[in-house]
Amino acid sequence: MYPTQTFNLPELKGISKRTVEEHLKLFASYVKFTNIIMDVLKQHSNNNDTDLYILTELKRRFSFEWNGMRNHEYYFKSLEYGAKTLAPDSALRQKIEDQYGSVEAWLTASTSLAQTRGVGWAMVYYDPHTGRLTLAWVDEHHNGQLGSLPLVLALDMWEHAFLIDYSPAEKKKYITAFFGNLNWNVIEKNYLTARG
Repeated sequence: MYPTQTFNLPELKGISKRTVEEHLKLFASYVKFTNIIMDVLKQHSNNNDTDLYILTELKRRFSFEWNGMRNHEYYFKSLEYGAKTLAPDSALRQKIEDQYGSVEAWLTASTSLAQTRGVGWAMVYYDPHTGRLTLAWVDEHHNGQLGSLPLVLALDMWEHAFLIDYSPAEKKKYITAFFGNLNWNVIEKNYLTARG
């Protein structure tokens, strides 16, 4: 069974305490339903011919719940311990500058991706095959995940992540607040782990 992780989250600028509290409750529900589905599948593991439809639907639903759990873990970990800047001599900064020309150009591309219409996630992956950072939109939690690519950064663009603080038309303000609260030490560590 998966435990519900806890996070050391300071007061965030532009993202209210109430939003964070409600968002953490939602995260806990992804963990809960991941565990429930695993338990039900285990109970029926020797009975594949009975209730086959139900079991296959639960297996499909599992990816939604599990990715919802994992994506939120990346999201909340990136906000732990307060905002930290991207160090001038960091490997991630060098990669961003080599690939995008500047951190500002990368931030513009990432912000543009995060403004995709609909609910989902703006993701930054590291592609070990090309040595490049890859930006991708993930619908819901599971449709569009880039298989085998390690995740570096996850930005939740479901309305629950910002609707208490901003209207849907103001989601760019939420995106700006997210990047302003980012602990780049965590993102750097994700990148170095992904790069190997």
